Amino acid sequence: MQTNFTPEQLKNPVTAESNKILRSCVHCGFCTATCPTYQVLGDELDSPRGRIYLIKDMLENDRPADAQTVKHIDRCLGCLSCMSTCPSGVHYGHLVDHARVHIEQTYQRPFLDRWLRRILTMILPYPDRFRLALRLGKLARPIRGVIPDGRLRAMLDMVPKTVASRSSIDAPQTHKASGQRRKRVVLMTGCAQRVLDPEINAATVRLLTRLGVEVVIPKDAGCCGALVHHMGRESETHAFAARNIRAWLAEIDSATLDGIVINTSGCGTTVKDYGHIFRNSELADDAARVSALAMDITEFLTTLDLAETSVEPLRVAYHAACSLQHGQKVTDAPKTLLSRAGYTVLSPKDAHLCCGSAGTYNLLQPEISKELKSRKISALSAIKPDVIASGNIGCIMQIGSASTVPVIHTVQLLDWAYGGPKPAALHSRAMAG
Repeated sequence: MQTNFTPEQLKNPVTAESNKILRSCVHCGFCTATCPTYQVLGDELDSPRGRIYLIKDMLENDRPADAQTVKHIDRCLGCLSCMSTCPSGVHYGHLVDHARVHIEQTYQRPFLDRWLRRILTMILPYPDRFRLALRLGKLARPIRGVIPDGRLRAMLDMVPKTVASRSSIDAPQTHKASGQRRKRVVLMTGCAQRVLDPEINAATVRLLTRLGVEVVIPKDAGCCGALVHHMGRESETHAFAARNIRAWLAEIDSATLDGIVINTSGCGTTVKDYGHIFRNSELADDAARVSALAMDITEFLTTLDLAETSVEPLRVAYHAACSLQHGQKVTDAPKTLLSRAGYTVLSPKDAHLCCGSAGTYNLLQPEISKELKSRKISALSAIKPDVIASGNIGCIMQIGSASTVPVIHTVQLLDWAYGGPKPAALHSRAMAG
C-alpha cells in the first residue's frame, strides 16, 4: 500500500512503525474471509482491509478521529485472525493499537459511551471492586427488562448466579513443589478471572506443584493492562504493565526463574507484547526480559514431558481462544496435552473464528457478540462433546452463558487427569444426567 506520511510525521517512532505496517499490505483481501465482523456484517469497512484504509486516512492526514472511523474500529474484536491469514505479514494488531490510542486522544465520545467505558476501566482490573460490583449486579437483575441500553443489559447478563469469595491461593506467597523441585515459575493470577472462577488458579497451582514446580505469587503484581490497552488508554496500560514488570523482575533477579506462567490467554498475549509496548522507553530492556519469559500454561506444561494417562474417557471439544491461536500462535500444545491425558479431543467447524467475547467486546458490542456466540455454540454442539475446554476466561464465560454442555478451563481437565479433583462442573453434569 502506498503511503504519504511527511518526513516530520515519520520522526515519531510509532507513526514510522505504522507506516511500515501499512506499506506491507497488498490489498489481497484474504483477511476478509476470516474476519468475524465481516462475516456477520458484510461491510468492507468492517473487515481488516477496510479498517486499514480508515486508519491510513486518519493517521496520514493527522486528523482527529471521526464518528465513522470510530464506529468501525470499535467493531473490531481484536481477534487477530486476519494476522494468521495474511500472506504479507501485516501486523494489524499493532496498527489497530495505534489507531485506538489516536481515537482516545482525539475523539469525544457520547456521554453514555464515555461513562460505560470509564466504569469498566475502574472496576474490571481490580478484583475487590469487581467482586463487589457483581454482588450489586445481582440486586439489579430484576430490573433488567426495563433497562433501554443493550450494553447495560449485557453487563447484568454477565453476573453469575454465585459470586465466589476471595481465594487464599491468589495471595502473595510461594507454593512449594511436592517432592524435589524441578522448576520455579511466577504465576500471573490476573484480575477478572480470579473473581469469576478462582478454581482455575487453584487447579493451576495444584497441577504445577504436584509436578515438582515451585509457584510464586509475587507481591504487587496485578492486571496485565489488556483491558485499558484495547481501549486506547495508553498511560493506564503503561502503569499496569510497569507494575507487573517490576514485581516480576524482583523474582527473576532473586533466583532462577523458568517462566512467567499465564492461564488467561488474553493476558498472555498482552504480556508477551510488553517488549513492544515499552520499546521506546527506559523500561525497554526489562520489558523484553519479561516478555521472553511469558508462557501460556499449556506451553509450559509441554516442557515437563507429561506421561500418558487416562482419568475418564470424555469427548472434549477444544475451543481455541483467539488470543492463544492467533495472538500467541499456540495451537497444538493444548490439544496434545488433553490427548495425552486420555481425552478424545474434538475441534469444531470454523475453529479460527471468534466466539464474540474479546475482552469487553461482549459488553460494548452486545448484538454482534451475541451473533458470534450463537454461531460458536452451534459449531460446538454439532460435534456432541461431553465438555468444552478453553484457555481463556472470557471465552469460558461467553460460551458457558448459552451452552448446555459444561465449559471449563483446559488446566482443570489436566489437573483432574494427573491426580487433582474432578471439576465441579462435571459433577453437576453427572448429577443432571
